[in-house]
Amino acid sequence: MGAVKQRVALRWRQFTSSELSSACLLVVATLIALAWANFGGTSYDDFWGTTFAVHFGDVKLDLDLQHWVNDFLMAGFFLLVSLEVKHDLVVGDLRDPKKATLPLIGAVAGLLIPAALFVLINPGSETTHAWGVVISTDTAFVVALLALFGSKIPGPLRAFLLTLAVADDVGALAVIAVVYTENLALTPLLVALALGAVLFFMQRAQVWRISFYMIIGIVIWLAVYASGVHATVAGVIVGLLVPIYQPHRQTVKEAESLTQTFRRTPTVATGRAAVVGIARSISMNARMQKMLHLYVVLLIVPIFALANAGVPINGEVLSHAIVSPLFWGILGGLVIGKFGGILGATIAITKMRIAEMPPGIRYRHIAGGAMLTGIGFTISLFIVDLAISDPLQQSIARIGVLVASFLAAMFGLGAFYIVTRYDRARAPARKKLVRPVDPAEDHILGPVHAPVQIVNYDKLGGTDDDLTSELVERLYSRFEEDISYVFRHNPRENLVAIQAAEALEAVALQSQRLFWRMHRELVKINAEEDLDAHEIRRAAVTVGAHLTRMEETVRRGETANRVERDVLDAKTMELRSTPHFFINGENYDGPISYEGLAAAIEAALDEVAGSEETVEAMTGHSQ
Repeated sequence: MGAVKQRVALRWRQFTSSELSSACLLVVATLIALAWANFGGTSYDDFWGTTFAVHFGDVKLDLDLQHWVNDFLMAGFFLLVSLEVKHDLVVGDLRDPKKATLPLIGAVAGLLIPAALFVLINPGSETTHAWGVVISTDTAFVVALLALFGSKIPGPLRAFLLTLAVADDVGALAVIAVVYTENLALTPLLVALALGAVLFFMQRAQVWRISFYMIIGIVIWLAVYASGVHATVAGVIVGLLVPIYQPHRQTVKEAESLTQTFRRTPTVATGRAAVVGIARSISMNARMQKMLHLYVVLLIVPIFALANAGVPINGEVLSHAIVSPLFWGILGGLVIGKFGGILGATIAITKMRIAEMPPGIRYRHIAGGAMLTGIGFTISLFIVDLAISDPLQQSIARIGVLVASFLAAMFGLGAFYIVTRYDRARAPARKKLVRPVDPAEDHILGPVHAPVQIVNYDKLGGTDDDLTSELVERLYSRFEEDISYVFRHNPRENLVAIQAAEALEAVALQSQRLFWRMHRELVKINAEEDLDAHEIRRAAVTVGAHLTRMEETVRRGETANRVERDVLDAKTMELRSTPHFFINGENYDGPISYEGLAAAIEAALDEVAGSEETVEAMTGHSQ
């Protein structure tokens, strides 16, 4: 019986952690809603129109079930979205201007072009105000559909689309807060702002108990609801004011000490102290994301779809929809506007050299991703209820959202099917280095412009680190000025290797010379005993790095993006083992041995020499 329970628990964890799970539940909830609305008589409208009242003394909240879902439960959805937005702004991709420029501009174009196209199709009509329906992308669906292609899709494309989706969400939240707010009441709004200030000072003080934030968050929701601003904006306010930080070394050590105390003396008091210590060491933002994620993707969003996707599809509604500018505006905005805006902006920006394409991505990949961004399901249906009051027009708009999202999904899947087949047959990028060596960014040993360039994607903390290091030293001593050696990170989800990589990048920010000294010291330590966080700190002290500055750099997340860039390269090229060498940009698939690599370097030198002789001959002949 215990084994059965373990298997069930394992299957449940696998399902809830899968990117496909939330999309599958959304589809199922939508189909149930459609069947219920079309074959259940009036029961669908009767059920979601049922009034449910809550009393707080003289204050009374009297809403039907649909509005409890849309106004109250969806505040949890927007809370999770704003937590993710803040994470990306503070420690994620949006923090790095170089990485964020292209997806940010693409997101802006993906907001403006669909809205403009919608207004163009609905000029001066009563539905013109509904342009917000076409501006947002359902990230869960996009990520789930990308997951169907696995490693066939370049890893940086997923990061690009996620960054774009986060920026897209910021725009959608701003539109909901500013455009779709009517009858503003000033006093409750001032109360909400005052409570927001309280949260701000709690954030500065790093108050770590979630319960305090949740209690104040509920009061903010009541104040925002009373102000006339859509109540879900309360979730946005709370999410942006929840503290986020990298774990501090001291608090982690304290948590470790409390845990060891509990292990020695397992009592209620020591257990509680250990739990509190661990909770305090982890960012509130991270803990709230973890706590909310399952509820949002497995409960709130499917219930929202169940309450809003129930459109009666009959001859009358379809006949109105097929001739309605509202229907065609939504279809054009999501399917054509999103695709054209994002792809067009990407091409324009890269051609003007304002930003560069991520490594391993081509315009064909952006085109497939841009098609998928036309899936506007969740927030599009949400804005329908805010922007349109007429029941018939609401039904037409919901049909438009469902049809547009279905077409965008089909077009995107078809595009990626063609692109992945093309990549496999005609564009073997994984056989070549996807990102050229950049002396300003890469760690290079030897002459920068040596005739042969060796790039190694590797990790520290493995059993053969010393063998790889010895191999590189032998090659370097033999070929001297003829080769340059570039080290890039591929920690492969190994915690110690990730810590070592981030520490290396942190000391490199102090001095590039320290990078190689630290690298050699870590290899030396690992040859004698297992590498761990303590040994990494000891290596930093040994090579003369400033330990506190190194740890603070890592804690602030300044090195994580640099390591992640190398990791995305490795995923794009499907590097499944370390070390993995490239010689003059070409994949080396021979034995990892001195003889094999030396022979490959000799061949590369001969090829370079042959090319130079050919150029000299052609130059002499022309003279």
